[in-house]
Amino acid sequence: MTTTDILDKLRGGLVVSCQAYPGEAMRDPRTMAQIAQAAVVGGAVGIRVQGIDDIRAVAGMTVPVIGLWKDGDSDVFITPTLEHAKAVADAGADIVAIDGTRRPRPDGRSLAETVAALREHTDALIMADCGSLDDALGAERAGADIVGTTLSGYTSERPKTEGPDLGLIALLAAHCTTPVMAEGRIHSPAQATAAAAAGAFAVCVGTAITHPATITSWFVAALIEES
Repeated sequence: MTTTDILDKLRGGLVVSCQAYPGEAMRDPRTMAQIAQAAVVGGAVGIRVQGIDDIRAVAGMTVPVIGLWKDGDSDVFITPTLEHAKAVADAGADIVAIDGTRRPRPDGRSLAETVAALREHTDALIMADCGSLDDALGAERAGADIVGTTLSGYTSERPKTEGPDLGLIALLAAHCTTPVMAEGRIHSPAQATAAAAAGAFAVCVGTAITHPATITSWFVAALIEES
């Protein structure tokens, strides 16, 4: 798919993040691939997955695949280096999601250097996971194809909101020419539509759709509170 094809497929739609944490029962590439397929049946226009094996398991789907690789214990752990990004692209991701903040990266490269080197390696699009407007503007200057609000509330620049950071979505939509992916703490259809109304090009939802342990805990907590 060309850049235009991929963006056209994502425009105005729902991307579903299919991830399970290490040690969980669903932490298996085959399981994630089945969940991804179910999400597409439900109308998802894109899939976001973590880890090389999971990316390989969903590569070639009829919708764009956003791939990332969470690694390390530093602040920057979402596809933290150029080598991680190359591996994600080589595994079959249509879009490589990388940390798009202005924080130091483990390999010492700047975001702009990482994007430029990745461009030489692959035709895959690049999504910058950002935590602030300044992050997004820097990622746009670096050449990212998509900027996301993924890291809002997880860096020191913005407070962690109860739901999606609608203020940041609106700021990015107003000040960036790059498409804005709303992502992070979107837990209901109403919040998804609010993110779109704030100016998001597309909306990414993970936990509320694909993480049964967390969804179950919400219901359990509600029942405990009521009793």
